[in-house]
Amino acid sequence: MALPPIDWAQPWYDTVRPAFERAAPPQDGFIDAFNAAARALDLRNGAGQSLRFVPQSSLPDGTAYEQFIGATGQVPTRDNLHDFFNALVWLTFPGIKRALNTLQAAQIAQAGVGKSRGPARDAATIFDENAALLVVRADAAGRALVDDLRAHRWREALYDQRAMFGRDAEVWLFGHALMEKLVTPRKAITAHTRVVFVDDDYFALAPAARRARIDRDVAAMLANEALTPGSFTPLQVLGVPGWWPGQGPDFYGDITVFRPRRTD
Repeated sequence: MALPPIDWAQPWYDTVRPAFERAAPPQDGFIDAFNAAARALDLRNGAGQSLRFVPQSSLPDGTAYEQFIGATGQVPTRDNLHDFFNALVWLTFPGIKRALNTLQAAQIAQAGVGKSRGPARDAATIFDENAALLVVRADAAGRALVDDLRAHRWREALYDQRAMFGRDAEVWLFGHALMEKLVTPRKAITAHTRVVFVDDDYFALAPAARRARIDRDVAAMLANEALTPGSFTPLQVLGVPGWWPGQGPDFYGDITVFRPRRTD
């Protein structure tokens, strides 16, 4: 099945575009191309097994998806946009994906599949599906930007401080469901954002080196810090400075999208 058209010129796809271009998948099937790319990168799961994408039918009945990846290195993959972007994220941020899968598999081993995931597994699923990474210079201005975002002072963060983006702050998408939604962009599409503070050296790196550093640092964070649903702050993707036309004060004044923080 051919996938719907993707506008690769959009800035939110900068994260995974290099992996897409390296793999060069055909229009009507991508597993073989993505497996060749995974072999070239020597991708592995948390147990050290070679990672490969397999048809969804390979997942045994009654076995959790995350558990299967952790036990076999095989990623059940359907021929759709959701799993297409999931594979691209594996090729882009393998360390983070491996750390998330290790966390999810450990939670399943401890508590079973069940109806309730528990906070750690819930947070890992949110991260996997809908996260963005806001990388910010760890200085006073960067921390003030993050404070404004967490307080839902949208215009102050995203309009008044728009010159910081690209120089002192940048956004990398991670969640594959988020990328899927953005094939048809809407103003209200919102990411669960994890803030990553970095030193001055980071912004002197080339994009590929930045990507590798994020992968290493965030994977280490996932291995060493408790992840909960409260670990994220919302960020409307089309509000990222430079990512959509017409981002004037009125754009950020739309309270149906850029909602004030709840006080109750």
